[in-house]
Amino acid sequence: MKDQAIKRSFGMKYDFLIVGAGLFGSVFAEHAIRNGKSVLIVDKREHIGGNCYTKNKEGINIHVYGPHIFHTSNEKIWDYVNQFSRFNHFRYSPKVNYKGDIYSFPINLMTLNQLWGIKTPDEAKKKLEEVRVKIDKPKNLEEWALSQVGEEVYEIFIKGYTSKQWMRSPKDLPASIIKRLPIRLTYDENYFNDSFQGIPIGGYTGLINNMIDGSDVELGVDFFKDRDRLQKVSKNIVYTGKIDEYFNYEFGDLEYRTQKFLTKRVDGDFQGTAGVNYTDIKVPFTRIIEHKHFEFLKKDFSYVTRDYPDKWNREKTPYYPINDDKNTDIYKKYKMLSKKEAGVIFGGRLAEYRYFDMHQVIGSAMNKFKKIED
Repeated sequence: MKDQAIKRSFGMKYDFLIVGAGLFGSVFAEHAIRNGKSVLIVDKREHIGGNCYTKNKEGINIHVYGPHIFHTSNEKIWDYVNQFSRFNHFRYSPKVNYKGDIYSFPINLMTLNQLWGIKTPDEAKKKLEEVRVKIDKPKNLEEWALSQVGEEVYEIFIKGYTSKQWMRSPKDLPASIIKRLPIRLTYDENYFNDSFQGIPIGGYTGLINNMIDGSDVELGVDFFKDRDRLQKVSKNIVYTGKIDEYFNYEFGDLEYRTQKFLTKRVDGDFQGTAGVNYTDIKVPFTRIIEHKHFEFLKKDFSYVTRDYPDKWNREKTPYYPINDDKNTDIYKKYKMLSKKEAGVIFGGRLAEYRYFDMHQVIGSAMNKFKKIED
């Protein structure tokens, strides 16, 4: 698919029909093509890349659906993605703005120094032990956070941001959401702990375009509106969309966190870094992203995006699954149905109703292709 040339498939037969031109579908397609299979990819959007899609504006690659920083400790996966694009050395070290004060983030010794004058790991251990709320068995996100960092850190860095991001009280969210957030007793401000990290030079759209070269692609095609035709072009379907939609919402809707993005062009350098989280509950947006800093661009203008939480319904773009007890129970019913769906492979964040980082999506697609080939 060099230069995103689209080939039409009417009347043709393929080894695989892949529903969704995001990362899972693209990795699966690349493996299939490399192994001599024919592939048709369809996507209801007018672009490839799914939520990884980047759009170039005046030489700046805009992360249209929110920032995507590639990170992994799996050398095999790192080598794999580097076949399709060169990666830069970007490291994500966002800042926190709380009522006008700026803090180092994720929580590390610099953060604790800014709060309490802490200078050493031993001082940090003692202070955190002193402020922790003693909760033997934390039942939710709020209780887990309080048991780790105490009330002041929870208030400044977690409570307001989480309440806005998920549009529900931290008391009603599972602790698993916050456990991904590192708490360090060093001056390491890198958000991720992985060995390899970076941004594809030229953006994710170019990477995925190279990845799916050799596939036929139809954009602006809704699988469910064109299902009769599409199911005839291949006996094997790779489905990466919402699993509840595939089964016509038989057991009800699965819930997601969704958001709106407001992007504008500004003069100069807006905030001096790629990401700033706004954790005060009174600020309506959760963060501001300045896209040129992902690729170290020296321009006298910039594009910035504010992320606003949005109320979910099935017509909105799904971003993060809400894996509480209610939704998990619903998903289990859909998963049982999916096991009976002959010739259909369900994969990716939406089809498996699971939060995946990009390297995990790639690993999952690799493994699922391997299973059908073995």
